[in-house]
Amino acid sequence: MRRELSDRRAGWERIIESQGLAFHSSAHPGHLGRPYWDEGVHYVFSMDEVLALEEQVEELHRMCLAAVEHVVRTGRYADFAIPAWVGPEIALSWERRDPHLFGRFDLRYDGAGPAKLLEYNADTPTSLVESSVVQWFWLRDVYPDDDQWNSVHERLIDRWKELAPSLPTGPVHFAWTNMDASGEEAMTLAYLQETAAQAGLRTAALAMEDIGWDALNLRFVDVEHRVIRSLCKLYPWEWAVSDPFGERAVRLQHSTTWIEPLWKMLLSNKALLAILWELYPGHPNLLPAYLDGPRGMSSYITKPLLGREGASMRIVTPEGETATAGGYGVEGFVTQEFDPLPDFDGQRPVLGAWMVHDESAGLGIRETTGLITDDTSSFVPHRINLEKL
Repeated sequence: MRRELSDRRAGWERIIESQGLAFHSSAHPGHLGRPYWDEGVHYVFSMDEVLALEEQVEELHRMCLAAVEHVVRTGRYADFAIPAWVGPEIALSWERRDPHLFGRFDLRYDGAGPAKLLEYNADTPTSLVESSVVQWFWLRDVYPDDDQWNSVHERLIDRWKELAPSLPTGPVHFAWTNMDASGEEAMTLAYLQETAAQAGLRTAALAMEDIGWDALNLRFVDVEHRVIRSLCKLYPWEWAVSDPFGERAVRLQHSTTWIEPLWKMLLSNKALLAILWELYPGHPNLLPAYLDGPRGMSSYITKPLLGREGASMRIVTPEGETATAGGYGVEGFVTQEFDPLPDFDGQRPVLGAWMVHDESAGLGIRETTGLITDDTSSFVPHRINLEKL
């Protein structure tokens, strides 16, 4: 693994906007001095590295599914700050094996040792368009003789085809929220809708805020009063269960297909890190993590169970402390051993390894100068050098 400079394509802004990355400028603070999509640098991997990483993330995914089984069997929902009334519904969702689509592992990796799990974005993962489409066309334009860890697009289409026979009748609805000012969520859902359409499914788009309730028939409906029988959303389940319609959404799990399903609440919550360490202590792809504090660790990071974009985190090392702003944490924290992100030319990358269903599907990389990846990070492409590094 190495970081290399590369020339930006002429008119690159127009190119990536035409490929669906329309939010690249609005979502990124202009004072940072670099764009969100930065093709002026990229990372290079060997095929052996990528094959090893694929094996590691698929093993992590299997471990995560085993952790869900453990939590459901033991009823440890309080560790995840999940309301007591939701727990039995999660169990039913898991026991039905309500279908899931995709997720993204965030990993620490320096090219020398095994990847270390930082979190699993299993309910509302973003950076999908840039991972699947935009960097693939960058590769074809700039390094056409090389390869890329990227089968996201094809796997999404195949997964929709697998789901199609079991989905209820009617269109699959794709819902974004108007609270997203950047447009990233709308673009991500538009892309997911496109992959479903390419799989032959009928689709419809709407905002979460436009979902209605048919009190007579006890069903959710869209603006055309069609019953919503399948809904793909990037609206977090922890938000949904707190909303006025949340209990209805949870109770209707048996008759409405939600993607992602309710049981994914357990994988998108950072309490998962502590459960994994409890179940697989010493595993090479895990960092020690606990729900009851640092347990004597001299370097550690506290993460809010439901935090986003690096907010409300605190790093403690023998050299001192640093923290990020944010309003998360009332739900509790997990404490994880702090292993600094590797330094490549003053930038610190986080590898976002994509899963589609239960298979590894691709890689996206975000990097920043800080120790915590947040909404100031830039997305950079990667390639696989088919010659030995």
